[in-house]
Amino acid sequence: MKTYTSIKSIKRQSLRETVYQSLKIAIITMELEPGEKIRDQELAKHFNVSRTPVREALRQLEDEGLVESTPSALTRVAKLNMEEVKQAFVVVASLHGLAARLSVSKFKENDLQQLKTKNNEFKERLQERDLIKAMEADDHFHEVFLNAAENKEIFHALERITPKIRRLEMAKFDSIKGTNSIEEHNNIIAACELGDSKAASDFMEENWLSLGEMLTKST
Repeated sequence: MKTYTSIKSIKRQSLRETVYQSLKIAIITMELEPGEKIRDQELAKHFNVSRTPVREALRQLEDEGLVESTPSALTRVAKLNMEEVKQAFVVVASLHGLAARLSVSKFKENDLQQLKTKNNEFKERLQERDLIKAMEADDHFHEVFLNAAENKEIFHALERITPKIRRLEMAKFDSIKGTNSIEEHNNIIAACELGDSKAASDFMEENWLSLGEMLTKST
């Protein structure tokens, strides 16, 4: 039986949600690799639950494109699909651009400082080659805009589609470390300091689209 080191034991009542979140993290971080077989009975034993919440979690992950079932009833982690990821980047870029446009006029001084702090953390984590921490810092940078935008629908849409992008980032770390994201973040911050929501939105979209172009130009 395979040991899943990043999957935590369940301590809450919502079994399906806990299994879902744990498996989602394992897929995004590539602990569960693209194409790897998933056995619900094995996972149920690991989580010490019945097979029902595991199957429910797998169905949700399949709806999100992270898990797939074959005609032979085999369940496995979905393989990376470059065309799907390219499409995902376009949508993610637009949503983050919208969040920037909605949020800049609402920014407070603390928000601007948070952007600078998180961008510095992002840079440091990339230099340390700690991709997971770098991704967390990058997420926190963008969450400043998402929180200020106060639009739950943007949150929900991004929560569903971003994992497809994150898997590719994990798979191509050596490419990510050479990105211009730090400078692009600085351009976004500068636009925010000027209160220019359109420029901030444009820079935000450029940030995501340039990353997408770099990651998907070759496999």
